[in-house]
Amino acid sequence: MSSALLNPACLPPAVHPNRHTLPLDERQPSQTKLALVIPTLCEVENISSLLNRVRTVLDGTGSPYELLIVDDDSQDGTVERVSALAAEDPRIRLCVRKGERGLSGAILHGWQFTDAELLGVMDADLQHPPELLPYLLTAIQDNHDLAIGSRYTPGGALREWNPIRKLLSAAAVWAAQPLQASRLRAKDPMSGFFMVRRRCIDQVQFQRSGFKLLLEILVAGRVDSLQEIPFEFGSRYRGASKATLKVAIDYAQLLARLYARKLKSWTSVNSHSPSPSQP
Repeated sequence: MSSALLNPACLPPAVHPNRHTLPLDERQPSQTKLALVIPTLCEVENISSLLNRVRTVLDGTGSPYELLIVDDDSQDGTVERVSALAAEDPRIRLCVRKGERGLSGAILHGWQFTDAELLGVMDADLQHPPELLPYLLTAIQDNHDLAIGSRYTPGGALREWNPIRKLLSAAAVWAAQPLQASRLRAKDPMSGFFMVRRRCIDQVQFQRSGFKLLLEILVAGRVDSLQEIPFEFGSRYRGASKATLKVAIDYAQLLARLYARKLKSWTSVNSHSPSPSQP
């Protein structure tokens, strides 16, 4: 199973965020650049609308950003549509992967091509509302390492999902809970909508296959604080769902890998613990 390592050479100088909590409209723009990766596979019907909305809300924050569209060799016109937009706006960058599939791999691929200290990801199918992005930025500005768009924190919701899919999602979250540190446990470790500081994940080996990179970050990253921002997970605007049997298999393999790592760590710690003294 392939894995990926973020290049520490891309790390910029340390950032000292604003530690005070202020309303969004009273904040000073952050000078920390955001690199937002948007993986695509046959999203020609959604991508223009999405990028227009993303730029509108991020322009309103006054903070620097770039949008990295990582396309898995779509043949529906997505590449041509993004190329045209990138010619008009240099903040839009297109990376095309050939012969590869997988959301986690696409995210890691995009993050390798930026020197931004703040790394983010969102879906291209308009199920993640771009209007939440300023709130994720605010959470980082409030000195959190990780900001998560959450369906399971109070106020979040899974809109229009059928009961079986909701049950399977809840089971996936439940299975991941023991892997997380008790002091820092996310309610939605399955989210694909988040931002994280690069320094928290450099030199960490990640599984390239699958869809659940956030869970690996929560388990293996150096995250000291997080905030979950609630949102309603919307219906796909156009195109086909990414939920497939392969996604479920990849997730099962990821869980097995992370539980094996946790067991190995636990065994190592206990094997080096001093034996209780004998009377």
